[in-house]
Amino acid sequence: MSRLSLNTATTKNITLAEAVALSADAGLTHIGLWRDRVAEAGVDKAARLVSEAGLSVSSLCRGGFLTAADEAGQAAALADNTQAIVEAATLGTRELIMVVGGLPAAGSLAGGTAVDPSAPGAKDVAAARRRVADRIAELVPVAQEHDVRLVLEPLHPMYAADRAVLSTLGQALDLAAPFPAETVGVVVDTFHVWWDPALESSIQRAGAEGRLASYQVCDWNLPIAADALLSRGYMGDGYIDFETITRWVAATGYAGPVEVEIFNREIWDAPAASVLATVKARYESLVEPYL
Repeated sequence: MSRLSLNTATTKNITLAEAVALSADAGLTHIGLWRDRVAEAGVDKAARLVSEAGLSVSSLCRGGFLTAADEAGQAAALADNTQAIVEAATLGTRELIMVVGGLPAAGSLAGGTAVDPSAPGAKDVAAARRRVADRIAELVPVAQEHDVRLVLEPLHPMYAADRAVLSTLGQALDLAAPFPAETVGVVVDTFHVWWDPALESSIQRAGAEGRLASYQVCDWNLPIAADALLSRGYMGDGYIDFETITRWVAATGYAGPVEVEIFNREIWDAPAASVLATVKARYESLVEPYL
């Protein structure tokens, strides 16, 4: 279990302190944090909780939502992401996961500023991607100052409208290419990229470029939930080939933590200790042998 990390999204209904204690008691050495749990505790207290439990933070999620077309929205995004960079540094992790944002027309669906869908450019996905690149360029010096890496996360195409205009690992690598690998990297999240016919070559490229910053695992369940965000499941419950993808990741030389990040209402409502026991068992049988 030396590389297994419990992402706090998997145990959404418990506090940060409870998730830290659960992970430490289970023999884990890493924990992946979401900013909502950090905010509840306060970033300094969160850092102490993790450190005193003997854990390391594998990543902080999330920064991003960089696609606003208006000056106020862009300024707000830069301010929030600057704060996220500082939080990551305070928590002792270099890896800040970046969910880059969707179309301005769908901004309100993801907590952004509502934009009239009929407004010029509100549905222009190419322009939204260009704005992501512009905002990343502005954030790179801040990340370098704090020794934090901006980790671009491609999301499945069904989230392109409201959450991420980056849908493939190749797109994320292309966006990262102008920047130093130690400052802009990528994450392989099996839920989002398992379907990609170019996944093997993109993982190889990420490794060769030194940009593979995080590996996150969970399964793709069917039928898709009414809220598509909640369609993740335990490894082995769905349709993802963890052996193959994990072998590809391992072949790059990636030796970092493996986070289990699951959004699923039934799992959230289950006892957290039982959830972690299942996570450990599935990781041990379906992921760890191929690392």
